[in-house]
Amino acid sequence: MKVTPIDKERITDMVKLWNKEIGQHFPMREELFEQNSMDDENVLESGSGIALNQNDEVIGFVVSKRWQEDIDVKMNKETGWIQVLIVDSEYRRQGVGVALLEKAENALKLAGVVKITFGSDPWHYFPGLPSGFEDTIRWFGKQGYKKDMETYDLIAHYEDEIESEMPEQKEVEFMMLKAEEKDQFIDFMHRTFPGRWEYEAIQYFKKGGTGREFVVLKRKGEIFGFCRINDIHSPFIAQNVYWSPLFNTPLGGIGPLGVDPSIRGNGYGLAIVEAGVHFLRNRGIHSIIIDWTEFIDFYEKLGYEAWQKYESYSKEL
Repeated sequence: MKVTPIDKERITDMVKLWNKEIGQHFPMREELFEQNSMDDENVLESGSGIALNQNDEVIGFVVSKRWQEDIDVKMNKETGWIQVLIVDSEYRRQGVGVALLEKAENALKLAGVVKITFGSDPWHYFPGLPSGFEDTIRWFGKQGYKKDMETYDLIAHYEDEIESEMPEQKEVEFMMLKAEEKDQFIDFMHRTFPGRWEYEAIQYFKKGGTGREFVVLKRKGEIFGFCRINDIHSPFIAQNVYWSPLFNTPLGGIGPLGVDPSIRGNGYGLAIVEAGVHFLRNRGIHSIIIDWTEFIDFYEKLGYEAWQKYESYSKEL
């Protein structure tokens, strides 16, 4: 076995291995892999690599990340991420996974990282380890990773004949964000939700977003809340529609979402989700996923139930 740098020329082979091992549950597309594992500026090349057998075939790979972008958002440079680590099941228990993980950890430590988390990276696939892969979870535990928390992807299915109504709330209104409101929206995110959500909004417009993916809550013309909605026409493949190949009909996604702390406690959070559902349903979408949340009881009020479960694991260096 030898480990070589991660290479775009090997995308087809890496995606093939991904789908061989976990594609039944999380089907990968080359477009998505290139978007999240190749084009992200935060990929740490020295901590990412491909394992090859004697026939030069891909038998494993790892992608690690560290915050490296020159954008004025609150992201912790001392946190690193293992975005994905996959080893061919025919080559496990031969030290392949350990070699790939050590490569990632050593590079991250050298780059100044003091804590490594599996998943939850910028342009992530998973918020943690998928709970169905018990052998993988045990393996990471043996490598010194500790469980932090559990999160979920939720799902709801809507029948054709059921119409989704726009929620009505006193003193506020819900509408789609307009392109000309970009600066106002970014200012709102910077002020109210600095960090990851602000970063994702900046990237959205950077990649050609026009506003159709954001429902905003307004009071007297000012933005006080938001809800991200995604579908097949979004400017890039968004996290809550990653696994749309599993579905026979178009898939929609909701999240993240948030309301200005100054007006919370009025039911606006649930209402803005209802508004997001309304707009997605009007686009002909009948299955909607809310990703990466721990608030199951909150979304159950709208008929959502747990679909995927993740266990967050991290390691102090």
